[in-house]
Amino acid sequence: MQYRSVVGETVAERIIEKSRFLAYAAHVGSEEDARAYLSKVRSFHPMATHVCYGYIADKLGNLQRFSDDGEPQGTAGMPILGVLKAQELRETLIAVVRYFGGVKLGAGGLVRAYAGCAAEGLEMSEIKNYETGVEVELLVDYSEVNAAMRFLEGETVLARDFSSLARFTVMVREGEVDNFRARAEDFLNGRVKFQVGSKYFYPF
Repeated sequence: MQYRSVVGETVAERIIEKSRFLAYAAHVGSEEDARAYLSKVRSFHPMATHVCYGYIADKLGNLQRFSDDGEPQGTAGMPILGVLKAQELRETLIAVVRYFGGVKLGAGGLVRAYAGCAAEGLEMSEIKNYETGVEVELLVDYSEVNAAMRFLEGETVLARDFSSLARFTVMVREGEVDNFRARAEDFLNGRVKFQVGSKYFYPF
């Protein structure tokens, strides 16, 4: 299984007919994460007129929520959610903050403004495929450190630890673990030990 989502968070800002709009796009792994992130956005903007949002907070796309937060029904939350659905994103939230500038946009103008800001927020975001990955630790003597580092060029190295042995924690796609170990053993002439750790979705 794999799905598309944003990595981290981004903020985009636009001025439309004197109203200030800020779009926050973020990766959220659950509804609890989404609520916590919305609380953070609201804390940044206590004087904002509206904080509208849409999110899909699960891997399958079933957990969908949105809010117009006082804007006319259907003009903010649904357009934001529609942008997420159009790009087939999962575990992704977009909140659009509005500071009213005194000019009414009308229903059509609001839909365009909120959808456009949401899309701009995603354009600035890094979007990746999340796949099941496995943490694999390579343990080598210090005499093999340089060779290990050459082997790991281009790999997703999560951590390095230099204590009694040199330890490299690498994220490997679930279906490639056996091949990864075989390549490492061949490159390092068998002078390597492995420990297989946690398995979880990772943005490759």
